[in-house]
Amino acid sequence: MKTEAQSAADAAEIRRILAVHVAGLHDKNLEAAMAHIAADILCYDLAPPLVSRGADIYRRNLEAWFPTWDGPIDYQAADLEITLGEDVAFTTGVSRIGGRKIDGEAIGVWVRVTAGFRKIGGRWTLTHEHVSVPYYMDGRLKAAVDLRPA
Repeated sequence: MKTEAQSAADAAEIRRILAVHVAGLHDKNLEAAMAHIAADILCYDLAPPLVSRGADIYRRNLEAWFPTWDGPIDYQAADLEITLGEDVAFTTGVSRIGGRKIDGEAIGVWVRVTAGFRKIGGRWTLTHEHVSVPYYMDGRLKAAVDLRPA
């Protein structure tokens, strides 16, 4: 059974890992963004395909995505909640992805993010990531990229 101190330390470590990941995305720093990614990470990402598995694919996706931005990526996490178990944890929240694309278009969209972690060899590792946007269910199947947190 975890003590309060262990739970607090685990939550702080997961927050630190996410901060490193977000900073890596912001700076387009591949090594920082990959620092805590599990070899077999399972991703449900915004870009196709529907499902991808593996750090190699995750890395290739970031390598393709980073150059599409002119300057840093404005990546902000909000409303983070952490649920901890002995060796499994997950986080939920929303994040804003924004900045200027290389074609000059300014983008800013809020997405939903759920991340799963496992403690492997005493170290928390990101093993699952699900990033999504809702869509309007009025028959158009249009992504609801105009939504903002309440």
